[in-house]
Amino acid sequence: MVGLLPPLKPIAIKERLSILFVERGHLDVLDGAFVVVDKTGVRTHVPVGGVACLMLEPGTRVSHAAVALAARVGTLLVWIGEAGVRLYSSGQPGGARADRLLYQAKLALDDTARLKVVRKMYAMRFGEEPPTRRSVEQLRGIEGARVRQTYQLLAKKYGVEWKARNYDTSEWDKADIPNRCLSAATACLYGVTEAAVLAAGYAPAVGFIHTGKPLSFIYDVADVFKFETVVPVAFRVAAKNPHNVEQQVRLGCRDAFRQTNLLERIIPSIEEMLAAGEILPPAPHEEAVPPAIPNPESLGDAGHRS
Repeated sequence: MVGLLPPLKPIAIKERLSILFVERGHLDVLDGAFVVVDKTGVRTHVPVGGVACLMLEPGTRVSHAAVALAARVGTLLVWIGEAGVRLYSSGQPGGARADRLLYQAKLALDDTARLKVVRKMYAMRFGEEPPTRRSVEQLRGIEGARVRQTYQLLAKKYGVEWKARNYDTSEWDKADIPNRCLSAATACLYGVTEAAVLAAGYAPAVGFIHTGKPLSFIYDVADVFKFETVVPVAFRVAAKNPHNVEQQVRLGCRDAFRQTNLLERIIPSIEEMLAAGEILPPAPHEEAVPPAIPNPESLGDAGHRS
């Protein structure tokens, strides 16, 4: 009777839990779902396909079956450092689509189109149109100044002593509490953003404001949402200075993602940003690989949940 079970149907990104951290455990598959087995043998089941991104901390082992299942259901696996402050590698859920990749690359290589996309990102981030007749480099400088000012304002609002954004991942414990909180918070945001970018079929490395890094486009997209989601959480936790700041930041980010409907907004926002370049996306090839997380047409009538 097992053969009569329906095939796995991936859950849309917007309907998933944003992130789940796995630490010092063995990620495997049991009864068709993810299961985490800790050192004492306790099993914790994870709903299959219900999480956008699994963040794998030091001490975590992953079975081949778990990686295969993650690829099938479009769950991004991200290997991170202690307390989630480094992103080492990620497993791609479905890969970039050729039509989306060509569209993204064409926008990035056209100076006029790229500037239009950057201006749109600026407008979406700050809620106002950027100054006219400015190059990408000039807008990057203006953005940096506004970011530094925003850090100072938030620090003052939450009563946090703020010096500057300064940290060294190789000497993590030497960073001050606000910088540790910010790094942990942005790592959460980058993981969720990368899951959405890959699910939509775009390339993380082809950025517009950020360039030359493996996650340039992730930084571009995440920055649009950073100050309404994770940065306030980081300063709020830093003001309380709890025993485990990174853990509290993660919990706060999880709640912020849910409250702001972040997963529901990322992919439409990416399309809005790129549309500003005023270049029509190419039609997908007839042999093109479909999106990693498709939305199949329902077989039922209106109101029927398939």
